[in-house]
Amino acid sequence: MAIVSVTSTSVAVNPLKQSQTVGAALAFLGLKGMLPTLHGSSGCTAFTKAVLVQHLHKVVPLSTTGMTEVATILGGEENVEQTLLCLIEKHKPEIVGLCTTGLTETRGDDMGRFLKDLHQRYPEFNNLPFILVSTPDFKGSLQDGFAAAVESIVRELPQTNEKQNADPRQITILVSSAFTPGDVKEIEQMCLAFGLKPIIVPDLSAALNGLLENSYSAITDNGTTLTQLREIGCSAFTLALGESMRGAAQILEERFKTPLEVFGELTGLEATDKFLHALMDISGTSVPEKYCQQRRQLQDAMLDTHFYFGCKRVSLALEPDLLWSVIHFLQSIGTHIHAAVTSTRSPLLEKLPIGSVTIGDLEDFEQLAVGSDLLIANSHAAEIALRLQIPLYRQGIPIFDRLGYAHLTKVGYRGTMQLLFDISNILLEKEQAKFDARAC
Repeated sequence: MAIVSVTSTSVAVNPLKQSQTVGAALAFLGLKGMLPTLHGSSGCTAFTKAVLVQHLHKVVPLSTTGMTEVATILGGEENVEQTLLCLIEKHKPEIVGLCTTGLTETRGDDMGRFLKDLHQRYPEFNNLPFILVSTPDFKGSLQDGFAAAVESIVRELPQTNEKQNADPRQITILVSSAFTPGDVKEIEQMCLAFGLKPIIVPDLSAALNGLLENSYSAITDNGTTLTQLREIGCSAFTLALGESMRGAAQILEERFKTPLEVFGELTGLEATDKFLHALMDISGTSVPEKYCQQRRQLQDAMLDTHFYFGCKRVSLALEPDLLWSVIHFLQSIGTHIHAAVTSTRSPLLEKLPIGSVTIGDLEDFEQLAVGSDLLIANSHAAEIALRLQIPLYRQGIPIFDRLGYAHLTKVGYRGTMQLLFDISNILLEKEQAKFDARAC
């Protein structure tokens, strides 16, 4: 059981967390035909968009209600209404996603009532769903905003179904912000291999599809479709990947009596075994031979790399879901967790199998990480790694100084094997540099 401490500083000098708005906008990118919109100033939207563009290295559709100083003080509902009407008329979205920001949350805008009135005044929008997410950036983090968006999606979009319409091979997979688009694709392929029909929410793997043949669009081109979202009530089972998805899974359980299971991690031999056994139980199908072969390859890779991990001290600064997954993986291969810093509270923190975890920022991380052999954090920790002369393995959001992160896969047997090689090569390079320095 970990002791959770909260940093006592009154200001974050080097922030670790991203705002809830970034997380909610990222979740919306995984729905097809979505018009993701931020209710706030243009600057709020520009900041959120910059983070997502840097991380995904692709064009990101994101609109704004463009609140000005006057509209904020005197009330800008008319301005918001005209903005939304203009966006809907021009881009013809299938879904409208609206995230609040710190500006409008502080003002106390009742957006739920506003959207209800909007539907009443414009009955032609009755078939156009609005997904409202409260994402003030003065509390919570990216993971919280992502989870809040998924909860709003499964609360509003699935339609009530008769029990006899349930499809025994259809499953709903709720994926947290801890998983990359590459992870989502691998998870989908694992489900398909068992003959299951997964509905992934949100399906960020589709967000990787290029736009070389298309011009810029304010709505998303790929992702989970509205038809799929409507049919979630017919799923036979819900798999929640990441503790932050438990709330959304419980909403589906309450609405449709759909049984659920939560997986905290899908990286590592034991974690992948558990997930494949769950798919086997749901489908009634034995594990495909290709995964048996991949498991043997992973065991061989663990033997090849264990010399480089034994007794190594690793410090991490990650969001709670990802922190939980990476810590369990690292401990399974013999490393020691030297320090752990996270961005927000989570039920997972007290359950971590380490001595302590700090809710703080990268300044705390730099102080706690002294003496480590490896750092694991996002790209904002690169300067810390240089100052401490400790190698950095990049995980989390944003990753803006490396290419291909969105395609990186760390789940399943193949993803675990790649993660083993990536980290062991970093440690091997460090040892080689020490040898070269002595030789000189």
